[in-house]
Amino acid sequence: MTTPIGRPRGFDAGEALERAMVVFWEQGYEGASLSDLTSAMGITKTSLYAAYGNKEDLFRKALDRYTEGPASYAERALAEPTALAVATAFLTGSVRATTQPGCPTGCLGVQGSLAAGEPGRAARDTLSAWRDDARARLQDRFRRAVDEGDLPATTDPALLARYLMTVANGIAVQAAGGAARDELQQVADISLRSFTLWCDEPADGTFGQVKAP
Repeated sequence: MTTPIGRPRGFDAGEALERAMVVFWEQGYEGASLSDLTSAMGITKTSLYAAYGNKEDLFRKALDRYTEGPASYAERALAEPTALAVATAFLTGSVRATTQPGCPTGCLGVQGSLAAGEPGRAARDTLSAWRDDARARLQDRFRRAVDEGDLPATTDPALLARYLMTVANGIAVQAAGGAARDELQQVADISLRSFTLWCDEPADGTFGQVKAP
């Protein structure tokens, strides 16, 4: 008898991927075993391979889902009308996403493979590229702010983007270590006060002269 073409898998692929994302977020790439993943997703290993590919493929798909879900604040921040508003939305979004009730603490994109050994190299490289892309998009947005006169002409967009990424990554690590949301928001607020110094250059033009390392 011929097997029907396009027969349903028997599970919700989107919901299963959501559960896999949480496992990777909570345990990291290497810490998440195939048994952990299939148990959380409610499927067999055969179904996992058929629907998502191998573990690396599943991780990439889970990271995409994380980018479109918990980490979507980053994309929304880029649409803010001023550089200061971008920075505010980015850091505030980072605090909220890494301390979200009912979700693992920290950031999948930061902690996902920090302790990964050689077997996790592909995941580590994927996350490194993911973070670099976020930094590059911030850099482009701040370059536009300079062109529009929203930031001083002497501002280094690359350095400013790296500064924000460093703070956001630090917030994620602190959240994973148990820091409370209000404490991390205070860190974000202090950082934003420093950010405003780039937005308000002194009359003599000295402070805004930020040089790349």
